Amino acid sequence: MKVLVLNSGSSSIKYQLFQSDNWQVLAAGAVNRIGEPHGDFQGRWRDEGGWEHRFELVLPIAHHGAGLELMADRLRESGVLADLGELVAIGHRVVHGGEAFQRPTRVDEGVIAVIRDMIPLAPLHNPANLEGIEVAMRLFPGVPQVAVFDTAFHQTMPPAAYRYALPENLYRQHRVRRYGFHGSSHAYVSRRAAALLGQAPRDCHCITLHLGNGASAAAVRGGESIDTSMGLTPLEGLVMGTRCGDLDPAIPFYLAKNLGMDNQALDDLLNRRSGLLGLCGVNDMREIHRRIAQGDPTAVLALDVFCHRLRKYLGAYWIELGRLDALVFTGGIGENDAVVRERTCAGLEGMGILLDEVANQAGGEGERRVSRLESPVAVLVIPTNEELEIARQTLEAVGG
Repeated sequence: MKVLVLNSGSSSIKYQLFQSDNWQVLAAGAVNRIGEPHGDFQGRWRDEGGWEHRFELVLPIAHHGAGLELMADRLRESGVLADLGELVAIGHRVVHGGEAFQRPTRVDEGVIAVIRDMIPLAPLHNPANLEGIEVAMRLFPGVPQVAVFDTAFHQTMPPAAYRYALPENLYRQHRVRRYGFHGSSHAYVSRRAAALLGQAPRDCHCITLHLGNGASAAAVRGGESIDTSMGLTPLEGLVMGTRCGDLDPAIPFYLAKNLGMDNQALDDLLNRRSGLLGLCGVNDMREIHRRIAQGDPTAVLALDVFCHRLRKYLGAYWIELGRLDALVFTGGIGENDAVVRERTCAGLEGMGILLDEVANQAGGEGERRVSRLESPVAVLVIPTNEELEIARQTLEAVGG
């Protein structure tokens, strides 16, 4: 049996098809620039002999329905999905489930209504996620559809962690609270961390750092999130590629009063022109390292601010957990940037974090330990696999 995972964005659809008994990826690809004059569809698939084939098509793709039809045709033509009866379920990434969903959920009309109701909390993501679900239901009739929510993993946070110090009615009537995101990633790497340590997830206390253009931290106790850095929206928390992260809430008022900035301008500033980009003009950490080597002081500052914020959250979550078994780095920066890992862990021997400089600098692919053998806290690099996590949760939701 096979599980199809779909991630529908505003102008794209990413997909992966898994064999459910061994989680081998049979096919993967992306339909990009939907609705634009020049769309493209690229991907790969594996034949019965294990050979991988790649393709790329450039053509106009009018809407998500057309994109999903292209995907379905390619899956059939390649032979990896000759019959819809091979599909045990389709899993959909949905960004925001609010308080309504704590686990992956089979889609019905009630679930669709709740996802639509959450659009004000995720106006850029939930509409596209919902469109992907509705189109897939038409194209794959009779196949169970499962929604896997980015926010669900963090629904185990206690009120002390998720409530803001705002009037009660803003929470009760307007749903203003911390939700957290990157849930599939934090769930996957925290479970893998426990496995690498030979522990059951219920026995493992870890801090997971998902570091990429978007970045978040999570404190995970016994397999459950007890705190996370992103809040009502993905803007709060760590310094990111173009997002500012934590900010004095009076700053937008100051900018509105003194610079005449309206809500749209403030939203653009804080979400798209801040973070690493705002500090030094680029949001790619690789380019920041190149500029540091050339003596650019703004790049030095950007790295300093990025790692300082990471260390603040690391210390806070260590206290919340009471015991730390593993510190996990994942995401593009977390997996590949030895300097960020070194700067984050520097001077934390008192917390039981003893980085192995050679192992950290060695790089490599796959899961690996970069702390010394005698380190009480294991420092781990674990490549995230959100699609696999969604596939696993999808199968569980349909009783697999």
